[in-house]
Amino acid sequence: MDKVLDPERALARGLEVLRLEAAALTALSARLGDPFQRACTLILGCRGHLVVSGMGKAGLIGQKISATFASTGTPSHFLHPAEALHGDLGRLRPEDLVLALSKSGSTREVVQLVPAVRAIGARLIAICSDADSPLGHHADVTLELGDAPEACPLGLAPTVSTTMMLALGDALAMAVLEGRELTREEFARYHPAGSLGRQLMRVGEIMRTGEHVPLLHTGATLRDALEVMTGTPGRPGAAVVIDAKGDLLGIFTDGDLRRLARSGSLPLHEAVDLHMVRAPRHASTEQLVGELLRLVRETHVDQLPVVAEGTRRVVGLVDVQDLLEVRL
Repeated sequence: MDKVLDPERALARGLEVLRLEAAALTALSARLGDPFQRACTLILGCRGHLVVSGMGKAGLIGQKISATFASTGTPSHFLHPAEALHGDLGRLRPEDLVLALSKSGSTREVVQLVPAVRAIGARLIAICSDADSPLGHHADVTLELGDAPEACPLGLAPTVSTTMMLALGDALAMAVLEGRELTREEFARYHPAGSLGRQLMRVGEIMRTGEHVPLLHTGATLRDALEVMTGTPGRPGAAVVIDAKGDLLGIFTDGDLRRLARSGSLPLHEAVDLHMVRAPRHASTEQLVGELLRLVRETHVDQLPVVAEGTRRVVGLVDVQDLLEVRL
């Protein structure tokens, strides 16, 4: 017979799980002290990789902790304890630091890893319930979880303990990140495909260059401007007017052309200088793409000339379509 869910019991169980996990984290925060500080010092001073290891559910948490460290400036990888004992110890070097996770501190595969870690010469940080456990006893630093019951009705499935491990790993990673004084730009280096990483790209990385920049010299006619606007690959809908040195003077856009046409006059023989926008808004090659995006939104412009940093020499163009292509 199919089981029938009791909504009230399900809600009560869910609330109980959250209550137990929240209480465990509160208790854990009260235990942070000298061992936590020493662990942060070891990680920050590590000249190799932070090698995270754990078995079962603790191993899955360890993989996430390792990924968090790697994404915030600490080189890190995960080492499966059972695989390590069958050859993968070759991934471990004397300058590395091992972070081993085990609720009981007596998980066989993790404990068996300890002598091998010592033989290689790497340091060891343990996350476990008891510093007097086999794992905790042999670690350089032990971060104790304490005795917290699991939220499983059977008292078996890792729930509270894995939540505590994950939170403690986050606490370590964020404390070390602050110690590294990691900047937003450095963070973006590890997240080039993420939204933040894309916003922290430089304009010079996404701008149009070479034949894709619709350049027009001062004194050219509106007819010349139309030819440049339509003949430039990508048809950016603008002509950037420069002087003999290549410095930015102005820009003439499709919008300017439409305004002239609506006025009933389209003097194609006149100099573009008479109708262009002088000293237009522009970007520099070293400007952050996120800043450029804000400028485009505030000014409602579709094209921005790009000048070399610290000069007015035009080296590129950014069209609003370029921002769309990098998903901004």
